[in-house]
Amino acid sequence: MIQSMTGFGKSVVQIPSKKITVELKSLNSKNFDLNARIPSQYREKELDLRNIISASLGRGKVDLSIYVEYTGEQTSTNVNTEVVKTYMDQLRNIVNASEVELLKMAVRLPDTLKTEREEIDEEEFKAIEQGVKEALTEINNFRTDEGEALEKDLKLRISNIKDLLEKVIKMDPERVEGVRERLRKGIEEIKQADESRFEQELVYYIEKFDITEEKVRLDNHLDYFQKTLNTDDSNGRKLAFISQEIGREINTIGSKSNYAPMQQLVVQMKDELEKIKEQILNVL
Repeated sequence: MIQSMTGFGKSVVQIPSKKITVELKSLNSKNFDLNARIPSQYREKELDLRNIISASLGRGKVDLSIYVEYTGEQTSTNVNTEVVKTYMDQLRNIVNASEVELLKMAVRLPDTLKTEREEIDEEEFKAIEQGVKEALTEINNFRTDEGEALEKDLKLRISNIKDLLEKVIKMDPERVEGVRERLRKGIEEIKQADESRFEQELVYYIEKFDITEEKVRLDNHLDYFQKTLNTDDSNGRKLAFISQEIGREINTIGSKSNYAPMQQLVVQMKDELEKIKEQILNVL
């Protein structure tokens, strides 16, 4: 069962005086890349959260967002009374205004609010950890659902290539006969219709354009791709490697075929393979 690297998960944790919302979003990436947007008081725990998320998601470009909403009377931001009074005293000497107007002007100036750094306690961090784990469960379920859709599409593309390969195999004797006829005509045109010479030329060209090994290897690679899809672990890197081998054999068949109808089949196989490669970029 394969998993997509695309997903979204969310959880809400309620603790005394705070509602903490955790959101996780992931996109495809070659490695694990976490971008954390979290309140400053939780920064010291960022590495712990990073390790939890990395162990669960494996790889991908991941955005972690933690939002804190104060639901009680407690707040970490207070008015810096002394600074506000100093500003108002200075403003009285500059402008003729009422106390209300002076206050409005003063609070717009720098440092009128002060934020006290909160220390995160272990119970609060455990609640946040639980929220992250709940979001991870949700995002992994999302990835699994997306993976099922990817798997269906990949199996369809591989099946299409196998069908095209069967057509190539059936067409091959016709192609070989076409090579034989072209050689015979070529020898007759130069008036050297020597049967032994013809056979020598035929053997040379048949060996040069022979695609027996490529057909066998391509069929094996397609089977291996399907078996890898059916394993318990999702392995996008392995599927990408197998798809490269599939592409190598398809390209060789195309270059050796020297036969327009077969080359048309090769073009169709390449088209299916490109769609496979695009999808594999999103497989975990």
